[in-house]
Amino acid sequence: MKELYVLMLSLHGLIRGNDMELGCDADTGGQVLYVVELARALARQPQVGKVDLLTRRIEDPSVSPDYSRLEEPLGNNARIIRLQCGPRRYLRKESLWPYLDQLVDRALLFLRGQKRLPDVIHSHYADAGYVGMQLSQLLGIPQIHTGHSLGRSKQQRLLAQGRKPQALERQFSFYRRIATEEAVLQHASLVITSTPQESVEQYGLYTNYHPERAVVIPPGTDISRFSPPHRQKPVEVETAGLIDRFLTHPRKPLVLTICRPEIRKNLGALVAAFGSSPKLHEQANLAIVAGNRDDIRQLDAAQNEVMTDLLLDIDRYDLWGKVALPKHHKPSDIAGFYRLAAQRRGVFINPALTEPFGLTLIEAAASGLPIVATEDGGPRDIVANCKNGILVNPSDTGAIAGAIEYALADPMRWRRWARNGVSGVKNHYTWEAHVRKYLHVLSRLLHHERKRIRRNLAIYQRQPRPLPLISHMLITDIDNTLLGDRAALRRLLAILRATPPNLGFGVATGRTLESAVKILKEWGVPLPDVLITAVGSEIYYGPELRPDIGWQNLIKYLWRRDAIENVLQRVPGLTLQARENQREFKLSYNVDPEKMPPVAKIRTLLREQNLSAHLIYSRGTYLDVLPLRASKGRAIRYLAYKWGLPLRAFLVAGDSGNDHEMLIGDTLGVIVANHSPELASLKGNEQIYFARSAYADGIAEGMAHYEFGTSIMETANAAQI
Repeated sequence: MKELYVLMLSLHGLIRGNDMELGCDADTGGQVLYVVELARALARQPQVGKVDLLTRRIEDPSVSPDYSRLEEPLGNNARIIRLQCGPRRYLRKESLWPYLDQLVDRALLFLRGQKRLPDVIHSHYADAGYVGMQLSQLLGIPQIHTGHSLGRSKQQRLLAQGRKPQALERQFSFYRRIATEEAVLQHASLVITSTPQESVEQYGLYTNYHPERAVVIPPGTDISRFSPPHRQKPVEVETAGLIDRFLTHPRKPLVLTICRPEIRKNLGALVAAFGSSPKLHEQANLAIVAGNRDDIRQLDAAQNEVMTDLLLDIDRYDLWGKVALPKHHKPSDIAGFYRLAAQRRGVFINPALTEPFGLTLIEAAASGLPIVATEDGGPRDIVANCKNGILVNPSDTGAIAGAIEYALADPMRWRRWARNGVSGVKNHYTWEAHVRKYLHVLSRLLHHERKRIRRNLAIYQRQPRPLPLISHMLITDIDNTLLGDRAALRRLLAILRATPPNLGFGVATGRTLESAVKILKEWGVPLPDVLITAVGSEIYYGPELRPDIGWQNLIKYLWRRDAIENVLQRVPGLTLQARENQREFKLSYNVDPEKMPPVAKIRTLLREQNLSAHLIYSRGTYLDVLPLRASKGRAIRYLAYKWGLPLRAFLVAGDSGNDHEMLIGDTLGVIVANHSPELASLKGNEQIYFARSAYADGIAEGMAHYEFGTSIMETANAAQI
């Protein structure tokens, strides 16, 4: 078996291989650490040949220039790839949605430059899930998805806190996020969750979640970075100084929490619990490491609110000298904070309202620091596996205070929990354990994928060709061009079977997808690599007929289908065709040429109503109304851009007026001898060949005229050399 190539997608936040700025904002947290360490751990395995972590390139003076590097190595066989997506500046994740289709196109161009396609695409969070789903559909590569945080559960939690739905939608784009999550869960071949609770209670909120396609694999931890304090690994003086400068009696047991300043992290309840406990006032200190900041007033509104409330609560409970709230720390200080708390016989607390996993709990356990954790989500499994702490209701400040007091009360129990945590992490939460299970389920997934490909070979008589590996493309109309003469069709198919695999084959037709597939099957034509249907308003790929969502998003611009239909019903000579010929982005009419006004007049009528559309009149019989950006020709130009092919790499063949636009321009055009009169005006065009033969023989004649097969064979031979 060849070595695996894994493409990972994680788009938001600040991602780099070293000195990760975890907690610097709401988007740079545990997911960033997870994807970087997973990439490295996978690349260390002998059966993995290559791991690419694809993210967004950021050129912004407010962040490090590291995030503008196009490529960053992560050790042997792994690297970060950064692609341009939207504005150059840093954007929060909710602002990325309008630019994700652009990232799909950039990813396809990147993959064209690789020697092979990935075996699997692993997306992280909803935004990367959207991109991964499109790449998976376009390339026929299975998608693995990890949600990390889910829109439905977050929306429910915020609504329960009394937030207004409209304000939440403006801030978090929940409608689009949840719709995307539903689509990704419907499509993904495998969903990786961190805990059984996440799988059942959080993913279970989704209509399209299929538990049989999910697997629980707890995240790993790089335990080489986290260890208990000992002589060879003492607490760094500089790290201790970041905490101790706030404290009147720094040698007391240290209650530590590390998280981003977000409402769901429940820091207010922690301060209230600590502040309302006279015993904790006397026995312990509290350290809250909540990201980095220069000025609270410069934080975004949500973080500003959390930090301001923290300071007010510290003052309310008169905790000055008992609470440390450092402004700055380096990523390398995190391990030191855990060791400092362990050295002082303290405890780590995660009081979050909801916690999908709880990576900081694993890091604390590996550092020999007992834990008090929310009873929601992942901490249940961590405490059950490690037996190193206690769970608590995060909404009950009295219970939080009591749990901390209990954890600090018995030195023997504290030492037992500390030892249990270290051994529990080694047994359950190393990256080696994670990737072993990961690669096991991936092996099963790819086995099923290979069986599916063999079935397609049997059914469709040919293996679909991945478009990034195609250098030339033949695109032909169906009716009266490809089809019409069975003997001519047999001769053309024999020519196509003899061409090298870097020649792609596609059709562009006015027919609907269902009609096109049916007629091709009736004539014995293998399903093409690309189907442009409904007069260029829809694009599909391969035997699975995967839709190009990016094309749909592009052509919906200014499209008001119902309003256009209302205007055109008053135009004489136009009769709507049968319902099966109508599509979301196409209105089709039969025409009475004696009664219908000129097309230019219909176009003017639509403009007067502030309606935009592309009108295609063909054979004096049909009028198709499409979005302004849609047509066969524009679909081909979109394919050229998306897949990184020059237009001269396309040979297009047609016979009627609705082929006009795809025949002109820089493509190589062939018009078969049995063409309709409306194409006669194209004679004399340098890049349009009028064949003497009809139907499929005309296509073959055009290929010979342009030496299309010869040039493709030369390209294939050069690639092999």
